[in-house]
Formats: sequence, structure tokens, C-alpha cells
Amino acid sequence: MNKSELIEEIQKRMGEKATRVLAEEALSAVLESVKHGIEKDQMVQLVGFGTFSVSERKARNGVNPQTGKPIKIAASKNVKFKPSAHLKDLC
Repeated sequence: MNKSELIEEIQKRMGEKATRVLAEEALSAVLESVKHGIEKDQMVQLVGFGTFSVSERKARNGVNPQTGKPIKIAASKNVKFKPSAHLKDLC
């Protein structure tokens, strides 16, 4: 399912009076709220769905695959998602 299909699904679930624009605004509001929560609190927990959290990766040594020379890979942060047990059961 891509973003356009997700917007259509949201529109259907919102009822007959919902427009595509309203459904798109609802999705954008949710996504922006998740982004803000991750930025502010480093975690967003949606009971029954899952948890978004920030994971830190330490700096490490690697190898350039083209040259075979060692390189230093800087520390970085990533967003991690852990699905709830209910969401896992759907698969």
C-alpha cells in the first residue's frame, strides 16, 4: 500500500462526508505528530500498534568495498519501529 492508497483507505473509514483532502490532512497531521514526538521525547508509543524510538549507532571501522581500504564510519541515529504483539499476529 502506498501513500495514495492509504489516503483512500482513511477517507473510506472516515465516512461519506470525508473528502480526499480531509483524509490527506489527517494523515499528514498524524505523521507530523509522530515526527515531533520522536524529535522531542525520543519515543512515540501507540498502544495496539507499536513503538517508534531513536536508536544510536556507535562509530565503527569499515571497509570501502571499491578500494578495500579501511574507513571510519561516524556515529549516527536511526528511527526504530517495534510492532505490538497484536500487529505481529496480523502477519
